[in-house]
Amino acid sequence: MRSTRAAAAVERLNRRSDGRRYLMVMSGDGGFILRERLAGGDLEIVKAATLDDFVRLVDAAGPQIAPRISKNDAAFARQLVKKT
Repeated sequence: MRSTRAAAAVERLNRRSDGRRYLMVMSGDGGFILRERLAGGDLEIVKAATLDDFVRLVDAAGPQIAPRISKNDAAFARQLVKKT
């Protein structure tokens, strides 16, 4: 199913966002809409977008998780810095 990629992106956003719930809605023309679930109703965050645009926008939304860096990667990055 083509919406699996979009649903996975929304699930990642929900895991990153504590206390906030987002949901995906498919429009009649095949576009994807992102909404935030609020007490008074749903707030539309992203208007109808294509699959690729929707996934890109959802991945960029909300708090971002810093990538894990091992001790070896950090040491290698320090060696790459030009010494003055």
